[in-house]
Amino acid sequence: MSSLFQPFKLKDVQLRNRIAVPPMCQYSADNGFTNDWHQVHYPGMARGGAGLVIVEATAVSPEGRISPRCTGLWDDAHIEGMATIAASIKAAGAVAGIQIAHAGRKASANPPWLGDDHIAAQDPDGWQPIAPSPLAFGANLPRTPKEMTLADIERVKQDFVDAARRALAAGFEWLELHFAHGYLAQSFLSAHSNHRTDQYGGSFENRSRFLLETLAAVRAVWPDNLPLTARMGVIEYDGKDEETVAESITLTHLMRQGGLDLLNVSVNFVIPDGNIPWATPAFLAPVAQRIRQETGIAVACGWGIDDPLVAQRVIDQQQMDLVMIGRAHLANPHYTYAVAQTLGVKSPTGLLPTQYGHWLARYRGPASETRS
Repeated sequence: MSSLFQPFKLKDVQLRNRIAVPPMCQYSADNGFTNDWHQVHYPGMARGGAGLVIVEATAVSPEGRISPRCTGLWDDAHIEGMATIAASIKAAGAVAGIQIAHAGRKASANPPWLGDDHIAAQDPDGWQPIAPSPLAFGANLPRTPKEMTLADIERVKQDFVDAARRALAAGFEWLELHFAHGYLAQSFLSAHSNHRTDQYGGSFENRSRFLLETLAAVRAVWPDNLPLTARMGVIEYDGKDEETVAESITLTHLMRQGGLDLLNVSVNFVIPDGNIPWATPAFLAPVAQRIRQETGIAVACGWGIDDPLVAQRVIDQQQMDLVMIGRAHLANPHYTYAVAQTLGVKSPTGLLPTQYGHWLARYRGPASETRS
C-alpha cells in the first residue's frame, strides 16, 4: 500500500491515512457563528477520504478575528454549530480537528475578495488590533496595533484556554494552536515584530514565553489522550534563515517537553517581503525533516504538496508524518480519493461514501445510468 494511505496514530486518535485538510479560512461566519456554508463545506472534505479535517482559524476573542466574517469560539453559544460540524466530519470517516487563533496586528481586515486590507479605523465594522509592540505589518495592513499590557497578555492566554474547552465540548479530537503566519503568537516570537523590553521581549527566552505559557495553559485543560498540536512559522526567508530555524528547533524541543504532540511546520509571514521559494514543490520539506529528526516530534507540512507523487515522496522519505493539502481539496473535495486512484491504491472506494463509491468504481454500465 502507498505510504500515504497507511494509518497514522497520535495519542488515542487514529487517522485512516496521512492526508489532512489544513485550516482554510472561509470568511463566511456572522459574529463568529457557523452557518449552512460551513455545515456543507467541512463534511464534504471529509467524505472525500482525508484522514483529518481541521476547521479554519477560529478566533478566541472578537478582537482576535482576522476579519468580521471569521468563525469564533469566544462564547458558549458557538459550541452548538461547531458540534454539528465535528459530528459530521466524524460521521464521514475523518478525524475532526480545529485551529484556535488570535490574529494580533493582522486583525480587523477585509476578506481577501473585498480587499484583504485593514478596515479603516473609523469604520464601525472594524476594531483596534493589538500586538506585542506598536509596529504595523505594512503593505496592505498599515494600521498600528495597540501594545499589549501584561493584563492583556494574561487575558488572551485565558481566551485560548476557554476556546480549547469549548472545542472539546463541541466534540473535536484534534486541537491546533495557531502560532504562525504573523498572527499574535508569531509576532511575540519574531524580533521583527516584538520590540518589548519586559519579560515578553528581547531575548529568545522572553520572546518564546507567550507561546510556551499559552501551550501550558491549554495543555492543562486539553485531555492527555487527545493530540495537542501547533502550526508555527519556523522560517521567514529574510536572509537570517539559519538563525530562525535554529531558534525554532530549540522552541520545538521546549514545546514538546511542555506537552505538544505534533508541529505543523509553516512560514513566519511576519514581514510582507520575504523571499519565499513558491515555485519549488514541497519547499518546506527539508526544514520539516530537520525539525523531525532533531526534536523527535511528529511533523506535518503543507505548501506545494498538491501533487500525488510529491505527497508520497515526502512521506516515503520520512520528511514528515502528515501532508497538509489545502487548495487541491477546494478544487476537488474528493481529492484524497483522486490521489488514491493516481497512486494505484487498491479498493479506493473505501474512502468514499457507498452512495458515491459504488457508482464510481464498481458499476460498469453507461455513465449516465444510476438506476434512478
